[in-house]
Amino acid sequence: MLPVRYLAVCALLGLAAATAAERPIASASNLDGLRIGVDTGSAEEAFARAHFPNATIVGFSASAADLVLALKSGKIDVVFGDEPPVVEIVSAEPSLHILPEPLFGFPLGVGFSKSSDVLRLAYNRLLTDLHATGEYDRLFARWHDPKDRHMPVIENDGAAGVLRMGTTIGTPPYMYLSDGEPVGIDAELALRFGAALHRRVDFQNMEFGGLIAAVASGKVDFISASIFITPERQQRISFSDPYTNLNAVAYVLRSRLPTTNTDYSAIAGAPLDAPPGTKQSLLSTLWRSVQKNLLQEHRYLLVLKGLWQTTLIALGSGICGTLIGALLCAGMLSPRRTLRLPAALSVYLLRGLPALVLLMLMFYVVFAAIPIPAAVVAIIAFGLHFGGYCAEIFRTSILAIDAGQQEAGLSLGFSSRITFFRIVLPQALPRILPIYKGEFISLLKMTSVVGYIAVMDLTKAGDLIRSRTFEAFFPIVLVAALYFSLAWLLLKPLIAFERRADPLRRRKKK
Repeated sequence: MLPVRYLAVCALLGLAAATAAERPIASASNLDGLRIGVDTGSAEEAFARAHFPNATIVGFSASAADLVLALKSGKIDVVFGDEPPVVEIVSAEPSLHILPEPLFGFPLGVGFSKSSDVLRLAYNRLLTDLHATGEYDRLFARWHDPKDRHMPVIENDGAAGVLRMGTTIGTPPYMYLSDGEPVGIDAELALRFGAALHRRVDFQNMEFGGLIAAVASGKVDFISASIFITPERQQRISFSDPYTNLNAVAYVLRSRLPTTNTDYSAIAGAPLDAPPGTKQSLLSTLWRSVQKNLLQEHRYLLVLKGLWQTTLIALGSGICGTLIGALLCAGMLSPRRTLRLPAALSVYLLRGLPALVLLMLMFYVVFAAIPIPAAVVAIIAFGLHFGGYCAEIFRTSILAIDAGQQEAGLSLGFSSRITFFRIVLPQALPRILPIYKGEFISLLKMTSVVGYIAVMDLTKAGDLIRSRTFEAFFPIVLVAALYFSLAWLLLKPLIAFERRADPLRRRKKK
């Protein structure tokens, strides 16, 4: 009852593979032939493929915590990332080390659709004004100082509507969550931009690899997530004036350095706030994890919001898919060829398309120009996918009922509709429900990919928590337990209905 992605992350926790060549890593020029972890779609990925042709490039479409986990478990040898977030990661993980020289540097900019020159010019004016007033320097100084980080009050009446911002929430100081709200340099600049336009900013958290597609297709008005301005990206979207420059760096395990005089193995496994030489009990370790992952910055609100979103999408998709499946089933069983063929073709297409591909098609193509919530798009996409399977479940179960039952009802003077609902369907239900339950559980697990279109579901909530705490075990186990509990609760009504529909149980009660 667990999503495949979480089983894969659990595998990283449980299996530590030795690297192919445990050679020391002294510098960023000594990486060819190793396994390099990168964020999919990032400038670091393009750099790695261009400069290290003999290396194995491993792309991750998740949080920085997954890259750290893969590095610590021996799945990769080195990770490429943006310097400020990497500094935050390494400061929280004493077992990691940043290699001395930066990989490359690029200016950062905010991305706009090529048809949004008005917005782009307005953003450039904002940057000019911030520089003129000195607010720009104060802003960057505040967010780069861990002791002074706070989001100032920015008045915005929102009278001109909504400004949709696509972003990837990660680690400080550029874009991260605090008390459930996006904060950081990119977040403050976006809020100031919205205030200047009198438009409320709607932050849409999505995978980094999908940001450019989102702004190019019009799903968001602009994107900002420490995005390097590169010639390849400028071919697809327009960028604002650079608002800062950023270096990309590489980091490795300290144990892979040529020499080390410190035993970091003991430090890496102990909590950072534990006094040297102390051994914490299981309960105290568990309570510390609860505080760090749930209570600090009110992170439990992320979990509750994600759980609610997952439940709504699963139930909405289940209801939508059941109705679609019933309609397609009726079409396939119709005596009219003009209904049978389109219905059969639709079922074939819906069952043949992967759920994630269908979700992306709906979000970026079908509903690209329609401003509806991403959660509604997810319900429609998953509903269509589920409906294709439901149609085949319904059709085969109905055809399994002897044709004589239909004929008997008609011979008694019942109409076709009454015969189906009073005689055929009650006999088909015991065949439908066991398979339907399994498909519904698959649907629930399938919803774990909605983070690709900026929906904050249960899986995404776990990713966001891990991106701040870099603690893999507790968030993953918590999300896994919640998926299991949710599946059990949602199955209870179906199990009760299945028992009531069982003719043997009805006879026993009599």
